Amino acid sequence: MIELKTPDEIDAVAAAGQVVGRVLDAVREAAGPGVRPVELDALAADLIADAGARSSFVGYHPSWAPRPFPGPLCVSVNDAVVHGIPTATPLRRGDLLSVDFAVYLDGWCADAAFTVAIGSPSAADATLIDTAWRSLDAGIAQLVPGAKMGDVGHAIASVARPAGYGLMEGFGGHGVGRSMHEDPHVPNEARAGRGLRLQTGMVLALEPMLIAGGGDAYRVDPDGWTLCTADGSRAAHVEHTVAVTADGPRVLTGNGARDRVPA
Repeated sequence: MIELKTPDEIDAVAAAGQVVGRVLDAVREAAGPGVRPVELDALAADLIADAGARSSFVGYHPSWAPRPFPGPLCVSVNDAVVHGIPTATPLRRGDLLSVDFAVYLDGWCADAAFTVAIGSPSAADATLIDTAWRSLDAGIAQLVPGAKMGDVGHAIASVARPAGYGLMEGFGGHGVGRSMHEDPHVPNEARAGRGLRLQTGMVLALEPMLIAGGGDAYRVDPDGWTLCTADGSRAAHVEHTVAVTADGPRVLTGNGARDRVPA
């Protein structure tokens, strides 16, 4: 069932989104050569506590996962697309780092993600990151009352596919608000003019997941959580939580996930 949020409820999700943005800002600033993902995870945990919020990821245990997720950040490196468990392996110059993060604040959830190069990005990585953000921008632009859900997926894919990138098979965005994953599913590829009609009050997390090698297939890492590209190529994952309003799309997750091509 899809729950339409009131303006006050959208404001409450936006408050959670500001926490998400601040934490992602701090994580991106802290990420660098020699930094271990578990250290970024610990930083996020401290900032969550300081904000009076609660991690959406810690203890999350979907039916397909072998165990509950252990930390507040999903940290995915290079060919890992999403759901990466933070490790003690230091980041290296040239790595491509994707970070996904969500919190509950006063019972409301917001969710966002970014991808950043460790050190100066290569031309290929810079283009991948920029294309991921442009595909997200295109999807967000479709979040107006009366549009169709297919318009969102079509817009995302219309940026990603011509650039030669794959879109991870079967994955996309989702409703968010009272819980981290709500109806409806938000496709990263679809036919324009098809699907659910968008309404004022919908709050949706859009999250393109681009695969540099051009394929859509993925494999599951032995840890049972991390999803990696099947062809071993790099990936970018970006996300914002956005409300459909009468005045157009309202991005609720602040600036913490926003920079397209970080230095």
